[in-house]
Amino acid sequence: MPENSKSTAGSSAARTVSVAGPLTRLGVPRLWGNDPELLWRVVLSRVAAPAVRFLAPSYGYGVERMPASGGAVLAANHLAAIDHPLLGLFSRRTIFFVSKEELLRIPLVGELISWTGAFPVRRGEVDREALRRACALVREGHVVGVHPEGTRQRTGYPGTMKPGAVLIALLEGVPVVPAGLETFRWSARNRRPCAVVFGEPLTFDDLPPGRERRARALERVEREIVRLWRLAAQAVAEGFPERLPDGSLRHGPLRPEERL
Repeated sequence: MPENSKSTAGSSAARTVSVAGPLTRLGVPRLWGNDPELLWRVVLSRVAAPAVRFLAPSYGYGVERMPASGGAVLAANHLAAIDHPLLGLFSRRTIFFVSKEELLRIPLVGELISWTGAFPVRRGEVDREALRRACALVREGHVVGVHPEGTRQRTGYPGTMKPGAVLIALLEGVPVVPAGLETFRWSARNRRPCAVVFGEPLTFDDLPPGRERRARALERVEREIVRLWRLAAQAVAEGFPERLPDGSLRHGPLRPEERL
């Protein structure tokens, strides 16, 4: 497992795989060397953070629980379009999101999102190419972001979760970092306060090998995401206390120097 999570010119899996578009054809990604890690640290931390903070006045909790180095899978519930930016804003590590193929097909928008390291997955089927890319990224020491539910939940409660995040973690022997988001009914017209709570990394070495290992690992992840989501909802309802009942400390948006 790599000691350092930062990508290098020789880190093939972490290089931006840009959706074809006019800005990419002009060579814009070369400004940051086609490196999503550098884009997150230098550009997005300074430019996107104030915009996201305006769109969703929010706080993060437990941000120090993200491993400082090594591959990992970030697994979070999904309630609103602001979820990816919020997770990225409060994560100490660059997140390579698994994003629905339809989103990355949107002209210009998909191109911009792909620059951040996001890569497509075909929903409703086993997408082996997406699985291979996710595994390659965590093998190189990066963090892959997954919404295990597969789609946004319209009820405001975390939905049934699929095993993709757990499968990546089990195949590559990396932890799952669970996170709970309370962003229900957020929209550009309803810029409500939101919260994200990161949990302790989950490992599965204690689970016996066999056919049920994946199911038991998924159950563990799902249970923890629901618990964290409840804490995020509590944080919003109580006006963002400095500390949550489980000891999670409040953080504002991370500055570039706070990123790893």
